[in-house]
Amino acid sequence: MSGKLAIVTGGTRRVGAAIAARLAEDGYRLALTSHSGSAPEDALASVLERTGTDWHLFDCDLSVTGEVEALVGEVARHFGRAPDLLVNCVSRFAQDDWTDVDADDLEDQFATNLFAPVLLARDLVKTAADGQTPCIIHILDQRVRNPNRDQLSYTLSKQALAASVRTLAISFGPRARVCGVAPGLVLPTDDYEDGQLAHIAGEMPLGLLPEPADIAEAAVYLAAARAVTGQIVYVDGGAHLTQFVRDFVHMKPA
Repeated sequence: MSGKLAIVTGGTRRVGAAIAARLAEDGYRLALTSHSGSAPEDALASVLERTGTDWHLFDCDLSVTGEVEALVGEVARHFGRAPDLLVNCVSRFAQDDWTDVDADDLEDQFATNLFAPVLLARDLVKTAADGQTPCIIHILDQRVRNPNRDQLSYTLSKQALAASVRTLAISFGPRARVCGVAPGLVLPTDDYEDGQLAHIAGEMPLGLLPEPADIAEAAVYLAAARAVTGQIVYVDGGAHLTQFVRDFVHMKPA
């Protein structure tokens, strides 16, 4: 039953998979969640096989409170011990603004992006063994520092989650560490046009966009940083230093 154990929500694909792969390289056993039951994407599967990582997939819809509240206990029973690390990577995203946001939008976004991470953090700390100091890492969004006018319900939910980093760190005290990683644009969707990413990168203070491996490295650092809590690390090419009026998808070459 030895070896570090991490829960990575949404850990089978995209940024979650990159974080899971990096943790596997660092010797963690992994509890990965997926609402769709999707198998690990190819790059992650390759790392899991090469490292011989002990891992298990848990089907969990983070918008359903009952499933959220059962997860940590299920992980502890499966692996025979409480987890050392929780990476809240799952996010729900919506295209709304002040003109059309409604109560259903807000409830949907907050359920997955705020309520689930906070409840999982609570359960992790309750489950921790005596002398164990687990770490909770929330994957945020650089827009929590300088929001734009798009995706209002999503932005509000991520701002609330960012605020929870310091509040939970104070609440848990020596029983757990709580930190956040705030990425910029990492993996674009199909909404982006050819050449648009290069243009957006040129607008960043560092002249570049982060890659999934950059987010993973920040998470691994925080997981091991025994004297760090209540901190948010921005991994965004400096995007949080600039006020963008619109979401990145609207930033196109002239």
